[in-house]
Amino acid sequence: MTTTGFPTSESAGPALDDHVGQDSPCVRPSLLAQIRHPRDLSCLTSDELRDLTSEIRSFLVREVSKTGGHLGPNLGVVELTIALHRVFDSPRDRILFDTGHQSYVHKLLTGRQDFSKLKMKGGLSGYPSRAESHHDVIENSHASTVLGYADGLAKANKVQGDPNRPVVAVIGDGALTGGMAWEALNNIATARDLPLVIVINDNERSYSPTIGGLANHLTALRTQGHKRLPRVRDASQPVSAPLHDAGEELLKPVPPQNMFESLGLEYIGPVDGHDVAALESALATARSFGCPVVVHCLTEKGRGYPAAERCDKDRFHAVGVINAETGLPIASSGADWTSVFGEEMVKLGREREDIVAITAAMLHPVGLAPFAKSFPDRIFDVGIAEQHGAVSAAGLSTGGLHPVFAVYATFLNRAFDQVLMDVALHKCGVTFVLDRAGVTGSDGASHNGMWDMSILQVVPGLRLAAPRDADQVRAQLREAVDVDDAPTVVRFSKGAVGPAVPALGRIGGIDVLREPGTNRPDVLLVSVGALAPMCLEIAGLLERQGITTTVVDPRWVKPVDEALAPLAEQHRVIVTVEDNSRVGGVGSAVAQTLRDAGVDVPLRDFGIPPRFLDHASRNEVMTEIGLTAPDIARQVTDLVPHLDSRRLPQQRPIRHLTTTTSSPLPADGS
Repeated sequence: MTTTGFPTSESAGPALDDHVGQDSPCVRPSLLAQIRHPRDLSCLTSDELRDLTSEIRSFLVREVSKTGGHLGPNLGVVELTIALHRVFDSPRDRILFDTGHQSYVHKLLTGRQDFSKLKMKGGLSGYPSRAESHHDVIENSHASTVLGYADGLAKANKVQGDPNRPVVAVIGDGALTGGMAWEALNNIATARDLPLVIVINDNERSYSPTIGGLANHLTALRTQGHKRLPRVRDASQPVSAPLHDAGEELLKPVPPQNMFESLGLEYIGPVDGHDVAALESALATARSFGCPVVVHCLTEKGRGYPAAERCDKDRFHAVGVINAETGLPIASSGADWTSVFGEEMVKLGREREDIVAITAAMLHPVGLAPFAKSFPDRIFDVGIAEQHGAVSAAGLSTGGLHPVFAVYATFLNRAFDQVLMDVALHKCGVTFVLDRAGVTGSDGASHNGMWDMSILQVVPGLRLAAPRDADQVRAQLREAVDVDDAPTVVRFSKGAVGPAVPALGRIGGIDVLREPGTNRPDVLLVSVGALAPMCLEIAGLLERQGITTTVVDPRWVKPVDEALAPLAEQHRVIVTVEDNSRVGGVGSAVAQTLRDAGVDVPLRDFGIPPRFLDHASRNEVMTEIGLTAPDIARQVTDLVPHLDSRRLPQQRPIRHLTTTTSSPLPADGS
């Protein structure tokens, strides 16, 4: 059944506040400050609701501009979130968001109005958080999962004897491009007795404009004429807020097909997502159905903030600290890792016609916009579909091209099986570039890129590079795309890239960053990626304690370079430092290599502990987990005096360092 043609608040019949007397006590100087629970919304008049929407938008611009955060998405869901909380009884009625970055208004309406430390240590999370409120059910900040959660929650309610308890899943049109969303819809469509309301927040964007067949279909539903149909329901299913003038027949051209109805789902819409009256009518009707219903809401990302509305790139999807009046950044952080990668990709594209690029709905965030501008026919945006992106990359490689798939490190987790069984098994030359690798900090547990160097260790043939500076990003990206018979990975950090860290020379494929000045060094310090400056600082602190240290950067951390084992023999202890989980990471791989080579030298690995990390700045997180120069130097200082000197083999000078700046990739040792 399709129900469409909702009236606007101006043309609606009875006002929203007809059930409230004229002497309503809800007129307040600051409406938002008085909203401590969603039930507080029920006594607001239609005029007060309009004032509240304006107040919320002003609050968001004022507060998020001070801290940074997901501004544009939340400006677009103000009316929708208010309507959701007026129609449904949270937390009894579960309201879920996909993705969770559109939950700021939900936080405000559930009593969380101190945004002064948003995404900072001790402050509110940028996503739903069970620790903050019982109104937050799932902490999802990876897209396309909410419909699976909703399916399970609705079924759990039924099994536990509460079959009429509704579940509401708010999903963006961008998140609908992910395959998991369609797997869930396939199941939900067969569960005709589940009271599940699927709210599509259709703003035509994820980060950038949504693309693909689904986007085209939603656009058709947006733009083509439709027919307002009378609502005919079983009298035993009352509707608390019926559609106004539902019996009026207004004939207009009807779209040839609605894919949601074709799946067997009820469909309501499109609905003006900035009209509280229309939204409440639609949601109340959907609630009354008692079966899975899609409510298609049309919203505008960045609504009400001119600076965001003018930003065609992403409508201020996520901002740093900005001037609230102009929307301009307060300060520039200089060149970052992402831009270095993006610039080098353009150079590679000019040199090699076989280089193509893939993004999963993140063209600008991963630095591929310049490549897309220069080579529009060689860029492929697959939507929020990392699994498909990896398999499509395998196909592109099989077809004679070399694809570079740029993705946040945390999101590659979703495509592990495809990397393993489609790319690696078929020996496809595909390069995965992992942005935001390691501790990212403010976005919390789900966005730290701390697993990639562990999970990828088990992939046969895969080669993984961890550049330490901008020069190495450029060099190792070029080395990676030269490999045509195996997957390669280049990972780098979030934010500003520091100064170059020069190598004194090279042993095999390993760069030597510091020599100990003695033939009998104590520590071989293996630095991974962007932690090179910190490792050099550690060596300096150790030297003050009389501990001599060699600092090396393996550059390619998988497979472990064969030159590392004989080098390790010349030291009393090996120390590895990585911005990745200690479990199964580079330290574990180095230890295994030494065992296989029969090198009996103690090894101490430093990395991220195997737990989810709360949101805070990167420096605060690194301090909390002990991944700082003073912490590591202190532990190594305590360790060295306890080493058995009899472990030392015959010492040999560390000499014959090459001065080359590049070398062939290490042979695969998988």
